[in-house]
Amino acid sequence: MKIISTNLGKPTTILWKGETEKTGIFKYPSDEPLFLGKTDVKGDSVIDRVHHAGVNKACYLFASYHYPYWKEKYPDLDWDWGMFGENLTVEGLDESVIRIGNVYKIGTALVQVSQPREPCYKLGIRFKNQDIVKQFVDHSHPGTYVRILEEGAVKQGDEMKLMERSDNPLTVQDFYRLIYARPKPQATLKLFMENLAVPQYKKDRFRKYLV
Repeated sequence: MKIISTNLGKPTTILWKGETEKTGIFKYPSDEPLFLGKTDVKGDSVIDRVHHAGVNKACYLFASYHYPYWKEKYPDLDWDWGMFGENLTVEGLDESVIRIGNVYKIGTALVQVSQPREPCYKLGIRFKNQDIVKQFVDHSHPGTYVRILEEGAVKQGDEMKLMERSDNPLTVQDFYRLIYARPKPQATLKLFMENLAVPQYKKDRFRKYLV
């Protein structure tokens, strides 16, 4: 896997349901390396820290190979890397293979895969169409958040090298589908609850689905 683009955002004012608010989802390629800190990417815009950034969502990665699919659906947008709000656009990232808990070296940073991205209306704002939210859920390729085990800098062209493969086979895609599944598949839920890298707050919310 390789870093295709490093992306940063600035606070952008949007109109939602008749009220103005700010968002950091409008990210664009940066010529500078990104510094991955413990709770966020240095210099990036994070407005809603309840749902973004923090230890379990310090940096968001999205696969470059999904772009053609979405470009075909939304050909009239002004396309560039960072369209999905990702800090790192990654060549070769496959959510159906990457396990929750995998540890990777990217540049001088050491990161651990923590959880998939869950879309909200702000993705719809970026795409100028709220239909994208359900389409994104149905497509089942959400990208992934990582926690930062060792802070460091990442630049375009850096390799994303697997350092430690999780013993638990729960993938990013498994986690993502579990979120929206009704009813919850118990075998996947068991893996989810046993995976040490799944954020505890997620386990607490999903415990009620155990049979």
